[in-house]
Amino acid sequence: MKALELRVGKTAAKRLAEEGWHADLVDGLIGASGGPKWLILGQLDRVLVGELFAGRNRPLDAVGSSIGSWRHAAMAQPNPSEVYDRFERAYLTQRYASAKPTVAEITEVALGLMRCLLGEGGERHVVAHPWLRSHVVTARGKGLNGAAPGPGLMAGMAVAALGNAVSRATLPLSFQRVVFAHQEARPLVPLLDGFETQYVALSEANVFNALMASGAIPYVFDGVYEIEGAGEGAFWDGGIIDYHFDVERLPEDQVWLYPHFSNRMTVGWFDKFLPWRANRQVSSDQLITLCPSDAFLAQLPFGKIPDRRDFGKIPESIREQYWRDCVQESRRLADEFHQLINGSDPLAGAVIL
Repeated sequence: MKALELRVGKTAAKRLAEEGWHADLVDGLIGASGGPKWLILGQLDRVLVGELFAGRNRPLDAVGSSIGSWRHAAMAQPNPSEVYDRFERAYLTQRYASAKPTVAEITEVALGLMRCLLGEGGERHVVAHPWLRSHVVTARGKGLNGAAPGPGLMAGMAVAALGNAVSRATLPLSFQRVVFAHQEARPLVPLLDGFETQYVALSEANVFNALMASGAIPYVFDGVYEIEGAGEGAFWDGGIIDYHFDVERLPEDQVWLYPHFSNRMTVGWFDKFLPWRANRQVSSDQLITLCPSDAFLAQLPFGKIPDRRDFGKIPESIREQYWRDCVQESRRLADEFHQLINGSDPLAGAVIL
């Protein structure tokens, strides 16, 4: 049984066939929202940054929302494998006082996880990395969605959800996309068009808060209400707009890499609740997707990868062991990718889309 599924668009397949896997192959990297789902990708990420991108010479646009941007921040550190190790340990062992923790408690745990990830001086490495250009995606709330948690925000989110059910084109009435990007990065079009997208230069003063905002799910943990360079506002999880990103909007003359936890994608967070938009098998000619196969997922404990609903749903001791088992199993994804990039056929086993 193959653990890793390689899905490649026609343009990307042509490039791979001609050049093979090498450090400067891809122009961009996508990191999706997904909370604990990242645990299935951690070992694969280590191979990406430690092997595939070793010796890279040209800039790489790393676009991420929520945990996707956190993963990219780990990649930007001088010893990314060590950072992944300590962040993974902290993530696996996070604890809460009850099955239904308060927003304040979840926020405090999330702050601790971010401090663990960045360590001493980690902000500087995100800002000054020689080739990884982070694009940390957040969503600034408009109107009622610019409020602190309470009846106003609840009403604003409900209006946004109803409007989005009619058309995604209504969502800019409720949220503005704010991207905290490497100072030398250029706006990414058409991937991040629309939503009155505002770019703010990443600096050591705003990296921490930008990353926290990018994962701030309303009513799960607190939003960030002021970020250096972007001013005041309620900055929320970038996944509200760009949950898995609209991968059909990649630059036509580039090839992008997407390590993802599924071969199915949902563009925006509100789309999760719409069967006609959620979990669609989509791609683009320019995209290389690396994801676990359905057969691999089926043999995991509970037949799935970790997700946020595991808290409170699975007893703590079982939840932690289950997550550890998934991490252990995920080494197969990393091993198969290592074999792929070092093998004679760069498209071995690929699904050409």
